[in-house]
Amino acid sequence: MKTRFNKAAGFTLIEIMMVVAIIGLTLTMGLPSFVRVLKKEGMRKAECDLIEACQSARRAAIMNNQTTDLVLYPVEGGFEVPGAFERTQLPDDIVIDTLGVNFIESKGLDQARVHFFPNGTSDELTIVLHGGDGSYREIDLDTVAALPVVKVIR
Repeated sequence: MKTRFNKAAGFTLIEIMMVVAIIGLTLTMGLPSFVRVLKKEGMRKAECDLIEACQSARRAAIMNNQTTDLVLYPVEGGFEVPGAFERTQLPDDIVIDTLGVNFIESKGLDQARVHFFPNGTSDELTIVLHGGDGSYREIDLDTVAALPVVKVIR
């Protein structure tokens, strides 16, 4: 007499536990990097905010057909475009290393103004940001198009 055992097709509990453990390990290793990319901090935040302020000033000048200023506060580490971009502070670990407007050093001043004109041009601006981690970013304005250009120094 021949007996047949019917094996049920499926996964064992140990196989399922191993898959869950591998997924958990992968998430544990990858999640902090993913969150760091999504969250703007430090140099990345400063760079993005400054570029956005320049773009807002250019847009406001063109749309309103009047000169619009980007106001920088080098001592306090803040900037704004009155009526177009609210005042924003640089993150605590970021400082303005160099600030030049129209080829004049403006770092020690309480306030520096960069003019954006209705024809889409602007004053010359060079700003170097120094991060607490030793990183440097230079942001220049292309005076013909008034568009910011970012250079990674270190």
